[in-house]
Amino acid sequence: MAVRFLLVVALALLLRPGEASVHEYRGLGFANKGNAFILHAGSEGLYAASPANATATAGDDEDAAAVADAFIRFDKITFRRPEDAVDSVKETSSAKVQVLVFEIEDREMIGGSAYGGQKAICCTSDLAKLGACTEGSVIYRPSQVNPGWPKLFVASFDGSDLIAMLPSRTIPINKTGMYNMYFIHCDPSLAGLEIEGKTIWKNPTGYIPGRMAPLKNFFGLMSFAFVILGIYWFYQYMKSWREVLPLQNCITLVITLGMLEMALWYFEYAEFNETGIRPKGITFWAVTFGTVKRTAAEVIVLIVSMGYGVVTPTLGGLTSKVVMLGGTFFVATETLELVENLGAVNDLSGKARLFLVYPVAILDAAFVVWIFISLAKTIGKLQARRLMAKLEIYRKFAIALIVSVLVSVAWIGYEIYFKSTDVFNERWQYAWIIPAFWHVLSFSLLCVICYLWAPSQNSMRFAYDASEFFDRKDNLSLIRPAPSASKNGWSLSSTPDDKATKNVNTESSFDGDDEENKRE
Repeated sequence: MAVRFLLVVALALLLRPGEASVHEYRGLGFANKGNAFILHAGSEGLYAASPANATATAGDDEDAAAVADAFIRFDKITFRRPEDAVDSVKETSSAKVQVLVFEIEDREMIGGSAYGGQKAICCTSDLAKLGACTEGSVIYRPSQVNPGWPKLFVASFDGSDLIAMLPSRTIPINKTGMYNMYFIHCDPSLAGLEIEGKTIWKNPTGYIPGRMAPLKNFFGLMSFAFVILGIYWFYQYMKSWREVLPLQNCITLVITLGMLEMALWYFEYAEFNETGIRPKGITFWAVTFGTVKRTAAEVIVLIVSMGYGVVTPTLGGLTSKVVMLGGTFFVATETLELVENLGAVNDLSGKARLFLVYPVAILDAAFVVWIFISLAKTIGKLQARRLMAKLEIYRKFAIALIVSVLVSVAWIGYEIYFKSTDVFNERWQYAWIIPAFWHVLSFSLLCVICYLWAPSQNSMRFAYDASEFFDRKDNLSLIRPAPSASKNGWSLSSTPDDKATKNVNTESSFDGDDEENKRE
């Protein structure tokens, strides 16, 4: 059932149109906000054009804007109203849809109120009487910091026309910032309005959104880091392949998955930057390889903490529970990652996203709790048996896990603070650090594990050895020789145990005399 649900989610996201720097509008509806009907058409961080092009595009001339290396472009934006809505419209009447584009610092320039009342987006009759705006138009004031902004464009329905088109145009970006676009109309007669077309948002370095642009170089560096780790690990592996443990084979799998994941993410972002549309096939496999790697890493850390291959030869009855937890974690994580990376930014409301985030967080916490409980038991066993070489490696492993968990908790706190204090995405240039940190942390922990369990000629000394786990008293009882009879009939033992030398058994001594007489 879970796998079927995952396949349905993946198929639905792969078949839907892309949402990226090329924003496509199809089947979207306007939401009623106060006295306005609003559709959020996009929000992206854009870097300013290079100084040379910024000078060339300082005016509003369309030819100059065409050479800009950072811009927002309208492409065949068409508004269509239902046929039944036209019947009630007079031939001489006119309705309009307005497109508002502004930088987030100018948000206070949008909207207004008469006599200190509630703020409105559309101009009211009271504001029109004051001469502040034209009734039925969007209220905005020119920015003092960013001349020429906000930008307002209009598409008009004349009489009973069913279609209104917005002329194609390009808006050059000469100031770095977070830009927002809204389609707005103030006419209730336009209820059921449909929109088709797309807008194209471009940065100087390509079509990838500004808040994601640094991730392209980051994944390139991470790919290189995994290659270096892989070279070190595979060299050690080949040099000592006769002494390799099953655990080391699992680590090899995780490193291979990590190399594939980072390479796929790099190519995904490179393609994204060239076209402005996410290559959903590459994105799907990058997410899947990453989820498999994360699940395998969690399971490996758990079974290592249980002492598999070191303290115990099998997991016994816990195998099915480990597999069940790992499988559930994979399905929950894969679903969340696919929705976040293949879906549009505005696809999920806060409650819907929490519905996907909570299961992953709970399962992750279950792994952490189980890992530390198992690790404490394993270290206790090693201390009791005085297996110092294995104990030392497990102590280092425990320290690495504790540091990792503490750093994770601290970073989660910072992430909550970052997002809660940046409601309008004004710190968008640093948003890439949030996801990048988790990749760095997991890679660092993998490096520690590779260092502690690197293949070597002495790898087998860390393998499970049944002879190490016999109780000492049991060993003594197993090697104690049978009692030998003395000439005087007393039972003597060759063991140095004082208790055994003092033990006298009269029945066995008489039997011993009988045996000697028979032999004679």
